[in-house]
Amino acid sequence: MTKPVLQVKGLHKSFGALQATKNVSLDLKPNEIHALIGPNGAGKSTLIGQIAGWITPDSGSIILDGEDVTGETVASRSQKGLGRSFQVSSLAMEVSARRNVMLSVQASQGSSFRFWGQIKSDRDLRETAGHWLVKVGLSGREDVAVSELSHGERRQVEVACALALKPKALLLDEPMAGLGPTGSVQLTEFLEEIRPEIPILLIEHDMDAVFRLADRITVLVGGAAILSGSVDEIRASALVREAYLGEEA
Repeated sequence: MTKPVLQVKGLHKSFGALQATKNVSLDLKPNEIHALIGPNGAGKSTLIGQIAGWITPDSGSIILDGEDVTGETVASRSQKGLGRSFQVSSLAMEVSARRNVMLSVQASQGSSFRFWGQIKSDRDLRETAGHWLVKVGLSGREDVAVSELSHGERRQVEVACALALKPKALLLDEPMAGLGPTGSVQLTEFLEEIRPEIPILLIEHDMDAVFRLADRITVLVGGAAILSGSVDEIRASALVREAYLGEEA
């Protein structure tokens, strides 16, 4: 049996009387894209926040590459191989896409931003940043300030920042948001390409992308995982259609 790269076991999280996460368990295996879907308010953001480390679960555990990281900080999880790209941007708007990727790598290595001159002269780091920006579809835009990029392009920069860290597992929160049809197709093709290298837990509302990319899908409704299965199983489920997808799915 293939050992999961990431395991979520029985996560609970309440905010007062609201149960945002109810005994959620799922895992992410090597060479896999596992999609997490659900309607607005289903608890996806709370769940992903617990996995990433900025929300502390009331109970349950998160295992990364065999190690319990439930009590670890966001930075510690990143250093141990958990990559992430989320809806709320943390990009440095005043500098280029390339600089953002370089800074992301430097931060993961524990370097301080005071070494700005060193970063600018680091040829290997520049080349690494450029490589991933081209990969996500930003060829020719590497040295444009992030403030001048479109929303969709900023999402692509965020994905490049995550990939440049060479993570063991990657959390992607709606990477297609803000992309036009061409950008969505290009990013979908790229995620298919990297699947053998980096397993991905994908939160996405673009169901065409989900059905094309996912090996498995977990459906979250009301903070609880109501079903996990293959694309065909999710498509065929009356429970899922009623809760989320609609009959036309």
